[in-house]
Amino acid sequence: PTLLVGDRIVVDKLAYDVKLPFTGTRLVERGDPARGDIVTCSSPADGTRLVKRVAGVPGDVIAMNGNRLTVNGNVVEYATADEAALRGMVGPEAAGWYFALEGLPGHPHVVAFSGGGQRPDVREFRVPAGHYFLLGDNRDQSADSRWFGFVAREDIGGRVVGLAGSLDIKHRYRPRWSRFFSAVS
Repeated sequence: PTLLVGDRIVVDKLAYDVKLPFTGTRLVERGDPARGDIVTCSSPADGTRLVKRVAGVPGDVIAMNGNRLTVNGNVVEYATADEAALRGMVGPEAAGWYFALEGLPGHPHVVAFSGGGQRPDVREFRVPAGHYFLLGDNRDQSADSRWFGFVAREDIGGRVVGLAGSLDIKHRYRPRWSRFFSAVS
């Protein structure tokens, strides 16, 4: 929920693969996405470029009940987050949102629930080989694996490493200087 419209992200496209430019042909595999990584991917539904968090890697057993994630039989813990600071960063659109710190194993991070309609529960399943289960951190407003299914390894474009800058499109593209060259978690 901490990425804003107008943010320009920096993506390490060599994090997982070395590909032949403009073709997508993999020349060298360097590693695999890890649980908690923020990645870019092509939506299996329509090919749109998305930014999502890896919640399940091949072999993981995943379930969701009442917007609570379970990974390999362990319910992920949720703690309170500094809602005032997060609302201040996101802006007026976050007025009714609820923020929580999600304890994804090894990668705690903030998630938001906007109350715009709880997503359906996801029955327990195993992530198949060569695929990943991706979730948006803005859970109630995210088109993610709960809707379009698993994302194939070859459809993951790179790992998001930070922000290059940010322009506030609602205020004549005024730069958000505090967001320039900042981290994404």
